[in-house]
Amino acid sequence: MIRVLLVDDQELVRTGLRIILQSEPGIEVVGEASTGVTGVEAARQLHPDVICMDVQMPDMDGIEATRMLAGDPTVTGGILVLTTFNRDDYLFDALQAGASGFVLKTASPEQLVEAVQVVARGDALLSPDVTRSVIQQFARPRATVTETRPLPVALTERESDVLRLIARGYANAEIAAELYVGEATVKTHVSNLFAKLGVRDRVQAVVFAYENGFSVPGSSPS
Repeated sequence: MIRVLLVDDQELVRTGLRIILQSEPGIEVVGEASTGVTGVEAARQLHPDVICMDVQMPDMDGIEATRMLAGDPTVTGGILVLTTFNRDDYLFDALQAGASGFVLKTASPEQLVEAVQVVARGDALLSPDVTRSVIQQFARPRATVTETRPLPVALTERESDVLRLIARGYANAEIAAELYVGEATVKTHVSNLFAKLGVRDRVQAVVFAYENGFSVPGSSPS
């Protein structure tokens, strides 16, 4: 059972989200909060698998609440940021803060359910296509270099290859085909490099790679 916490200052929105999610077998809404502060408190008490987090709220916005929860080792659930605003800075700020995904409130019920399921599995919500077309776009204005540079952590040559391909939006199957290895081997490399980078999912790995100059928009995957 996927346990979900809803954090949104609009009761009508929370009601709609709750109806959609609880109509899906295997998903249970275990709590609700109307501010960032109470959302953080509820997440620490309830230990949900997924936290659906609004951006604009009283007391503390969703970006700051996400940052606090992502940095709290007692909170293991993934954070899915939801907003009515399709703004680049919200997306990148949410990912930087530690969110595992980002969904507009205009998404269909099916897309919302799928997003919760993806985040609950510990995966990044953004698809490879979105990673290629969006994450690189958001990283471009923040890039201060046009050439790649080494990471501040030690990766093996193969882990470095895998990270380069993740940063270009490759899925595990695509990475396996590119590197001529099995998909299970790729999963092992992905798990190892996540641990070394201190990130929780693929989106965070992409942000880490761009922010540290390991990958730059338009760079070659190898």
